Amino acid sequence: MKRNSTFISLVLLCMIVLTACTTPTSTASTNDNSNSQDTQPNSTGAEKANLNTASADDFLGAVPGLGNRMVREFMEYRPYVSIRQFRQEIGKYVDEAQVAEYEQYVYVPIAINDSDSETLQQIPGLSAEKAEALIAARPFDSADAFLAKLSEYISADEIEIAKTYLGGE
Repeated sequence: MKRNSTFISLVLLCMIVLTACTTPTSTASTNDNSNSQDTQPNSTGAEKANLNTASADDFLGAVPGLGNRMVREFMEYRPYVSIRQFRQEIGKYVDEAQVAEYEQYVYVPIAINDSDSETLQQIPGLSAEKAEALIAARPFDSADAFLAKLSEYISADEIEIAKTYLGGE
C-alpha cells in the first residue's frame, strides 16, 4: 500500500512540475506608469521596444526569450543612432539570425534628416529604393513634411506605425 501511495505522489509531483514548466509567464511589468514612447506595435501586432528609451522590463516583455544578459547589452550601447550600430554591437554576442530576430521586436528611433537607409527601412513597407528617395529629398523642415513625403511610398496604416518611430535627433 505504501508503494502505491508513493507512486501516486510521485506522479502528481511530476504533473505539477510539467504544468509549471509549460505555463507561459510574463516577465514584463504591468506598471501603468510605462512610457508609451518606449514600445510601439510591430508588424505582428506586438509591441516594439525603443532601443534608446525602453526599460529592462520593456525589453523583457517585448522580445521573446530575451535574457537579462542581453538586456544589459542592449542598454550598454545607448544611444543607438542607426540599426547598423545595433547589428554591430549585438552581433558581438549572437549570430546574424538572432540579431534579425531581435529586430522584429525593437527599433532605433528615426531622425528624419540624419538616419541612414537601413534605419529608415525599419518602417514597414519602405524598401531600400524608397529609403534612398527619402534621403535624396532631405532636408525636411518638420516631421509632418517627412511624413507627407513618406506617404507617397507607403500605406496610411504604415504611416501610423512610422509616426511612432520618429524621434531620433
